[in-house]
Amino acid sequence: MAVVNPRTQEAFNAHWGRILSNADITALAILVEEVPVGHISCFKMEGLDSVGYWIAREHWGRGIATRALTLLLQLMPIRPLHAHAASTNLGSIRVLRNCGFRITGHQLSPATDRFPECEEAILVLTPTRPDGDEAAQGAASPTHAVQFPPAHVQPWPAASSTKD
Repeated sequence: MAVVNPRTQEAFNAHWGRILSNADITALAILVEEVPVGHISCFKMEGLDSVGYWIAREHWGRGIATRALTLLLQLMPIRPLHAHAASTNLGSIRVLRNCGFRITGHQLSPATDRFPECEEAILVLTPTRPDGDEAAQGAASPTHAVQFPPAHVQPWPAASSTKD
């Protein structure tokens, strides 16, 4: 959820191969009318349970990210849940805040081969049950897709599928 430098096709395939083979990561495809428009995932980052997502630019501003995150949060009752977003990415920060995340700070993230240097907002979603107990820990299957509309979960396409 920050400014990102694109990967080569080979690096992209290797990255997603690692994600889809890791049982500790929940990765979901986001579909609109059966067409993939993005992805969302829950994973460990620096030892913290975290969430990240990406939506194709032509689908921004349609509520898709908010709906996908809402569905992921229903599947993943892990709390606290953390997220980072470029401070200039007001749309992503709005999505996270609309889903109950709160900004807990900011940090300057140094440039890497994937990310240019940028200031990031650090956000956290904490348990909100009235009795004060933390939400039950659990994990959904890591290979599903989120469909819009109507929203439902379906198996992720086989990782070995080829492009036409």
